Amino acid sequence: MAGHWLGFVADGEGAKALHEVGNPVHRVRVELDRDRLFVNLSDEDGRGWTVIAVDRRTREYGVGQHRVQRDAAGLADVELSHRLTGQ
Repeated sequence: MAGHWLGFVADGEGAKALHEVGNPVHRVRVELDRDRLFVNLSDEDGRGWTVIAVDRRTREYGVGQHRVQRDAAGLADVELSHRLTGQ
């Protein structure tokens, strides 16, 4: 790993999202409920999303990618469900 590590900072006080220092369109947000955790990561240019859905009990995961964040989350959730049910 060459180079200097950069970080993400909060968008503002009470913000639920973070953005990369120097690149505010590159964002990350973590959402969760009792059963699942979703890591929502925007593309570097902010034009698409990669979402990782994690089952909190088993740590099985699913990944979805789409231009629309909600659709990426849906794809990740479906993939996770398939892993959990063996389908």
